[in-house]
Amino acid sequence: MTASAPMQGALDWEKGRTMKRVTSFIKKEPVLTAAWVLAVLSAFWVKPNIGYLSYIDWRSLCILWSLMAIMQGFRDNGVFDVIGERLLKKTDTVRQLAAILIALCFFGSMLMTNDVALIAFVPFSIATLLSCGRREAVIPVVVLQTVAANMGSMLTPIGSPQNLYIYGASGFSVGEFIMIMLPYSAASAVLLAIGVLVLKGGKKRADPAVGQRPRIYSKLDLALYIALFCAALLTVARVLPYYVTGALVLIVALAVQRKSLLRVDYSLLFIFIGFFIFTGNVGNIPEIKELLTGAVAGREKLLGILMSQVISNVPATLLLSEFTDDYRNLLIGVDVGGLGTLIASMASLISYKYYSRSPGAKKGRYVLDFTLVCIVLLIVLVPISVLL
Repeated sequence: MTASAPMQGALDWEKGRTMKRVTSFIKKEPVLTAAWVLAVLSAFWVKPNIGYLSYIDWRSLCILWSLMAIMQGFRDNGVFDVIGERLLKKTDTVRQLAAILIALCFFGSMLMTNDVALIAFVPFSIATLLSCGRREAVIPVVVLQTVAANMGSMLTPIGSPQNLYIYGASGFSVGEFIMIMLPYSAASAVLLAIGVLVLKGGKKRADPAVGQRPRIYSKLDLALYIALFCAALLTVARVLPYYVTGALVLIVALAVQRKSLLRVDYSLLFIFIGFFIFTGNVGNIPEIKELLTGAVAGREKLLGILMSQVISNVPATLLLSEFTDDYRNLLIGVDVGGLGTLIASMASLISYKYYSRSPGAKKGRYVLDFTLVCIVLLIVLVPISVLL
């Protein structure tokens, strides 16, 4: 009895530690957890089999991974810091500084996805504003940067994960895709410009502290990653096979910046896989598929907007796409749906995490300001989506 007590205590301690790890993981990756819980539950109705592999859109996953690896390579080579530093050289006021920082996210997201744009520029922006002594501008600038990344990314097939998936599934040309989303990105750009103009304290001086100038660490690596980015664009345009580009990215990254591969957001890829399995299984249950197809038909925009508020727009895209072929309205719904709650777009959580770790962070104020700005944009963009 006495000998087993220490053993039982050790087991209880280990069990408690395991539960803490599980709880911590769920808090850190709620969408990933939900995706795989749904995938596992659906497997009780459709037993695991080789057909599961056909559920997964390997082309979209490979392109997404390639783009994330390329952008991580650019970031680790100092590219984004150099771009930001050079653009900020001639700014004199908070308004000019804010305009540059927000524009970096708006236009950058069109080529590097919304989440990568925020990862690249939000920490840089927070540090720059704090070094200027303009702490009061951090929340409005980061909020507008987040909205800018989500709204700028709408315009291109590689602007966001859901865009990349819908582009591949729909068969749209690049031109068709851009023309569908152009009114929404254009309207967002106007609203963001107004936001910069009314920025409180915009006329105050902004003189960032001078520190060590950022630099490109390897021009050879930069040239290689530029070539890989061009290859990725050709793959998106359906000129190069996705597996060729994926192999090239893997080989180059292993050769020149191996650690960059470890910093890629693999959780996003596994979110996709989990939802692919879930939606694939649901699609193989005739009664449920027929019911949901009828429920989604003609309501793609509305459901895309509403579901994004609750489960984020990437999962909403994967779920709804299984029950509709109206990719145009689905695209509009989930992209506009990236506005609203903090979880409507997973990219928005990136900015929030960076801000919440900054000195003197006011988390409640940030969430309130972010929500109010998103509501204003929804009030403008939703009527546009109805009219168009």
